[in-house]
Amino acid sequence: MSLNFPLLLVIAVFVCGLLALLDLLILAPRRRAAIASYQGSVGQPDVVVVEKLNKEPLLVEYGKSFFPVLFIVLVLRSFLVEPFQIPSGSMKPTLDVGDFILVNKFSYGIRLPVIDKKIIEVGDPQRGDVMVFRYPSDPNVNYIKRVVGLPGDTIRYTADKHLFVNGESIAEQMIGSEPGTLGSAELYKEKLGAAEHLIRKEMSRYRATPDRSWTVPAGHYFMMGDNRDNSNDSRYWDDPKIPKDLLGMVPDQNIVGKAFAVWMSWPEPKLSHLPNFSRVGLIK
Repeated sequence: MSLNFPLLLVIAVFVCGLLALLDLLILAPRRRAAIASYQGSVGQPDVVVVEKLNKEPLLVEYGKSFFPVLFIVLVLRSFLVEPFQIPSGSMKPTLDVGDFILVNKFSYGIRLPVIDKKIIEVGDPQRGDVMVFRYPSDPNVNYIKRVVGLPGDTIRYTADKHLFVNGESIAEQMIGSEPGTLGSAELYKEKLGAAEHLIRKEMSRYRATPDRSWTVPAGHYFMMGDNRDNSNDSRYWDDPKIPKDLLGMVPDQNIVGKAFAVWMSWPEPKLSHLPNFSRVGLIK
């Protein structure tokens, strides 16, 4: 069972805020009244007794201490920037396993936490954006891929690993090769929308169904990983609970935000493998 961190954070903020409010409106006035009553009943009040009467209940003390910190974290995480760690190599060479990234939460609209309802329109995903979204078959799992298809687009991916958008071939320029899973992998420079980035293909690996085509419905997006032959993306998703015309599509309500920077890389979080900052920079 996946941990719903946003829900837990909202509950924590609510509980701590409730405790702080309870103390402000009820408990603190009672403590002040008790101190005033004690001071009026004795000639020389005992400081220790006064401190004891003024002491906050432990739960209230913790709630008041944590509330501002948790509230700031909630606002930052829900509306501004959220950190993520890359768990797989599906976005190589753009992103690698262990990269810690920052995601802009307001690029595609301001959304309420937990229910993810958009309340303020800001902008829409653009072709070529690197986007974090909730996996349609399991919304508790976050995925990161590149936006390839916008609403209304026709996407085609051929057996020889060429991408077409609305009938036009996406230009590629080979820039080198590297070891792959089943031989060598080739690196290409691709221009998708305004984004010029690198993609990776393993030429000895044929995973895609030959010449498949998709039409992107309104309010949905077609996503692909830059590591074209090692990415579980819109080309391969299959879920009997999802209508056939929506298979592989990411609905707008599943959008989390736009990935814009790598701030640290730590593939193996152990003392023997310290984090490094060689990959720090903006995401293309």
